[in-house]
Amino acid sequence: MQTTLDFDRVFRALADATRRDIVRRAIAGEEGVAELAEHYPMSFAAVQKHVAILERAGLVTKVRSGRRKVVRTNVEQLRRARGLLDRYEELWRGRVDRMTALVTDAKEADA
Repeated sequence: MQTTLDFDRVFRALADATRRDIVRRAIAGEEGVAELAEHYPMSFAAVQKHVAILERAGLVTKVRSGRRKVVRTNVEQLRRARGLLDRYEELWRGRVDRMTALVTDAKEADA
């Protein structure tokens, strides 16, 4: 079971466009940190920091492949985050449905 702190860490990590792109690229799990760094207009060290934030959030892992550290997305962690968003969507859809029913009832009462 994930805690609120875990979800906060995940969504904070995903709040940055570069980190979201790293997660997207790492789904294939074929690029190392050095290869990932080539895609961004920033230093290798900056990309390493982004990867470290994603690792702490459990969104990616680094797997040694020879001399390289290949970055791979933890798809299960993404599924957990999606599950939380799905629960929020269900909650809000229920609220919207109740508000719609109230408005409809009020209009019918005025008619």
